[in-house]
Formats: sequence, structure tokens, C-alpha cells
Amino acid sequence: MAAGSDYQRASMVIVGAPLDSTTSFRGGTRLGPRAIREMSYNLEDYSIELGSEISSVSFFDAGDLVFPLGYLEESLDRIEHVADRILGDGKIPIFLGGEHLITLPIIRSVAKHYPELVVIHLDAHADLREEYLGVRLSHATVMRRVSEIISPSNLFQFGVRSATRDEIIFARDNGYMSVDEVLGGLEEVTPVLKGRPVYLSLDIDVVDPAFAPGVGTPEPGGIDSRELLQSVYYLYDLNVVGLDIVEVNPTYDLSGRTAALAAKVLREAIICCGAGRRGKIKIVENNKHSNS
Repeated sequence: MAAGSDYQRASMVIVGAPLDSTTSFRGGTRLGPRAIREMSYNLEDYSIELGSEISSVSFFDAGDLVFPLGYLEESLDRIEHVADRILGDGKIPIFLGGEHLITLPIIRSVAKHYPELVVIHLDAHADLREEYLGVRLSHATVMRRVSEIISPSNLFQFGVRSATRDEIIFARDNGYMSVDEVLGGLEEVTPVLKGRPVYLSLDIDVVDPAFAPGVGTPEPGGIDSRELLQSVYYLYDLNVVGLDIVEVNPTYDLSGRTAALAAKVLREAIICCGAGRRGKIKIVENNKHSNS
């Protein structure tokens, strides 16, 4: 999808992180990065909504990380090491999962470079458990661990429709959670976040299974594809310093529509983050706020 071949000139770097170690319901997210890339071949270079081509942004695809099977800590260390390299070179890391736990080592790295980091989290699940099945490192605990790095007050969650009572209490007392709703919450907090370094973590299961069935833990009642794309356009107004798209599981989606959605979201995010910094695109207002 128009990725360049020159790492040095790139402003963004895509990395696949096919981790599938703590998946608790339906495995297969390790196949997500490949599926997203395959579906990207179907996309046009040009975004009608943004009035710009993805080829106007210099980005590089570094391929997939290789993980030692059964060694979770080492796998997480490898993700952090690669993120450190990308950030140290002054570039924006874009990671494709893989399970949601990949976000933790990325945030460890990004927070070292941006101490005032804010995390925007789009997900059907809160992922705020203190532990899950007796362990602290899990896709079900990832945002709790992230909050320990950036502080809970810097974690903004949207679209959550599945959580334990303890998770809801924690979010209510410590952070920001927009239950079910995404666009309305983003419209509320975007003005507050302007100018601050922002990291976006997008779990594709924030979308209803009718539109994105290829996930490990499907949860009915989510947003539709259009609302997710509209959500991405808010990145244009923010100082995005990194992002990930996780939990695409093509094993449970023979149609490929989950990976197709992730690929289009990726295209729009790259254009927003790249062209947005240069101020060379103007989002169609009717598209950006039509559901707000």
C-alpha cells in the first residue's frame, strides 16, 4: 500500500507484531499483520474523505518481528527494542497486531520519549483487570499495565461495552471511559488533548461483529465501520506519536472484511498523521461530524 523502500527518509514505520500468546478465547491474531497487508492491495492510493494520497506520506514497512515461541517476556522485549529504535530515529511507530498485549512494550518505549504521553484506547473491552487467570501480563490486563506507566488520568477509553464491576469502578475513579460511544467522547476530549503527545491503540473489536467478525473476543453492540473511520479523522487535530491496530483474527473471517476495514483505517490514519502535521489536507466536515 504505497510503502516506500527507504527507511531513512520515512516519517513513519510499520511493524508487524504477530503475538498470540495470551489470547484467552479464539486464537489466530498472529495472522493479523499478514491479512491487513494482503487486503491493502485492494485499496486506492487516494482517500476521497481526506482529499489526499497515501503516497504523499513517506512511510516504510519493516515487516514482521519474529518471536521465540513460548517466551512471552522476550517477545515483549523485542517489541520494545524495535519501538526504541524507531522513536530514536525520530519516526512514528505503527504496529500491527497480534494480540493487544503488544501495546504494553510500545507504550513503555513511547513514554520514555514523551513523558506527558496520553493514550486513546478504542476497544469493546476495558482491559483494566489487575490480573487475569492469575497473571498480570495478558491482553485482558494490558490497559491496567499501561495506566501504571502513564498514570490512569492520561488514559482515555472509548467504545467499551464489556467489563467487570472492578474495571468500571477503576475507570470511574481514575480515568476517562466513554461507555459504548466513540464519536461523542472523542469530540469532548479532543480539544483538551491538542498539543499533547498522543498514542492511539485500536482494538478492531470496538466494531460490531456484524462489520468485523474476525476477532478473538467478539462483543455485540459495537460501532459500525463508518463510525470507526470517522473516529480516525480526529487524529488530524492531534499530535500523534504512535499507534497500533490489534486483534485482527482472519481465522474467523473468511470474507476478509475485518482485515479490509483495518487496512482502510491504516491508510486513513497514515494520511491524517502525516499530512496533518504539514497542514495540507482538510477533512470534509460532513463526514467528520455527521454522527456527533
